[in-house]
Amino acid sequence: MSSSKKPLAPGNTNESAVPASRLARLSRFGALATTVAGSVVKNGTKQLAMGKRPRLSDLLLTPKNAKRVAEQLANLRGAAMKLGQLISMDTGDILPPQLTEILARLRQDAKHMPRAQLLGVLQAEWGSDWQSKVKEFDLVPMAAASIGQVHKAVSLNGDLLAIKIQYPGVRDSINSDIDNVASILRFTGLVPKTFDLTALLKEAKKQLHEEADYLREANCIEHYTRALGDHAAFDLPTVERDLSTKNILAMRYLEGQPIEALADAPQAERDKVAGHLFELLFLELFNMRLMQTDPNFANYRYNPKTGKVVLLDFGATRAFTKKLVHGYELVIKAALKSDRHGLEKAAMHIGYFDDTTMPHHRELVLDLMELACVPLCTPGGFAFGTTDLAARIRDKGMALADDRKFWHAPPVDCLFIHRKLGGLFLLANRLKAKVDIKNMVL
Repeated sequence: MSSSKKPLAPGNTNESAVPASRLARLSRFGALATTVAGSVVKNGTKQLAMGKRPRLSDLLLTPKNAKRVAEQLANLRGAAMKLGQLISMDTGDILPPQLTEILARLRQDAKHMPRAQLLGVLQAEWGSDWQSKVKEFDLVPMAAASIGQVHKAVSLNGDLLAIKIQYPGVRDSINSDIDNVASILRFTGLVPKTFDLTALLKEAKKQLHEEADYLREANCIEHYTRALGDHAAFDLPTVERDLSTKNILAMRYLEGQPIEALADAPQAERDKVAGHLFELLFLELFNMRLMQTDPNFANYRYNPKTGKVVLLDFGATRAFTKKLVHGYELVIKAALKSDRHGLEKAAMHIGYFDDTTMPHHRELVLDLMELACVPLCTPGGFAFGTTDLAARIRDKGMALADDRKFWHAPPVDCLFIHRKLGGLFLLANRLKAKVDIKNMVL
């Protein structure tokens, strides 16, 4: 039995115990609030002594305070860290640069559990004789994220496995964590007062409860496997049901390199891979009505030996109604015909606005939709690497969001579809890919 390829050093800087009880987690939030408040008093006193009249927002919104908040989210992991990721992914440039930069790190890697805590989870889920469940298990994780960490193992049959293990206390702390971190972000001014967190918080709670159920994720993986069949472009993990529980997900290990590594690949290869991912988006939306909505680049890998895109992490999978999907079919038909009236009817069908929406706001929404459809309507392929389209969409969206009289929000499902689409735009831009999206939908 091989327990680890290399021992964990006691002082490993990337190791941190996960506070498992609600009281322990609440005390971390309280300590953070006290520290931030103390820095406000200290810095404010200094500036007053120098004859300055500091603004409270400037005292709260300091690089040190931003770093304190981000580091605490990383140490708490679970819903606290996940909410930081969601905010940093969804709000883009409206956050202060110092927080955006630090939160970006949360999307890449997290601290992992100490060995004693890991063994406690394995014993609780697989029993005291957990070593007998596998031939080998590497106690050093190969990846760590907001909800759990991943280890390599070898099955009793000799197959290489990826074992995802959930941090203790994550599921029970989701609701309180999200409420507490939202309070901290508001208090410190790290999220502008004009940004309404309410809908995001509600959906974050629902999504995280689903993501924390690894048996649900196993079902989603198997659903995707059946739906995609033998598609030549994708490779999906196979679930090891005998080893999987609500807190442990055991899967076949898939070889692959980070998808961003393709940035240096030949143009044709980059175009092909980006095209496959847009094809997947349309399959998810129109054929499956089921979509993995987390646009994190780490959820895709690429195997240069097989030329396949490896699909990982199906926790954020979301189902859509026929009515909603039909609305997006109407959007595509109208966009391809440059039919603004048809686009308006499609937007009404989906729920982007209703009969009470003022004409000016309708026009802003339609302008935004037309911008988003530009790649869809470009003959011969759209070059993502040589465009400022994402910035123009963001600016148009911010103009709409800044108009406080426009209160009507689209259905929540739309926000998740937009999030996935925005993630693909960013990835295609990173790869400087040219994709013939129009040809995919004709």
